[in-house]
Formats: sequence, structure tokens, C-alpha cells
Amino acid sequence: MTAEEASVHEAHGRLTGDDAALIDVREPWEWEQVHIPGATLIPLGDLPDHLDEIPSDRDVFVHCKSGARSTRAVRWLRQAGRDRAVNVTGGIEAWQEAGLPVE
Repeated sequence: MTAEEASVHEAHGRLTGDDAALIDVREPWEWEQVHIPGATLIPLGDLPDHLDEIPSDRDVFVHCKSGARSTRAVRWLRQAGRDRAVNVTGGIEAWQEAGLPVE
């Protein structure tokens, strides 16, 4: 995938297999309130310290609350060589509005 953005439905469809990852760049307190099953929490400010945990060989969908932080995260990840990083537009708010699963 080369697009920098995907809808929540596109992301959800791709995340059903093992060929994609989901990174949540919100803060831990936000994660505790609600999160997407299977997501990995790496707050935006911590990304540089966890780059080695982010796959480079598959699509990596990145989300936050509404899409602003994840947009910044995707830009940074792509500059750091993670060319398959994709922003989930609308974040977890759009995910919930679409009725997709959360915990």
C-alpha cells in the first residue's frame, strides 16, 4: 500500500489478517478509556524510541483520537523509512462512529 491515508473501513478490512499492524499514538490514559482490539500503544512522543518495534515489511495503520496526531506520526514514520505507514482518517472517533469493535 502506498497511500498515506485509509478510511476506518479500509483499515479494518486490512487488519483482519496478519499482513498489517495497527499503532495507537494516543496517550495511555486515552487507551485505558477505549482502544481498538489488536492495536499496539506507542504514544506519539515515544515513537522515536520504539521505531524498531514498527514493521517495515507490511502496512502499518496509525490512529489517534481524530487523526491529527496520527497524521504527524505517519509523516515522521515515512521519513524514518517506514514507507508503508498509513493514517487512519478520523481516528478512533470515526472508528467508533462506524460501529467497528473497541474494547
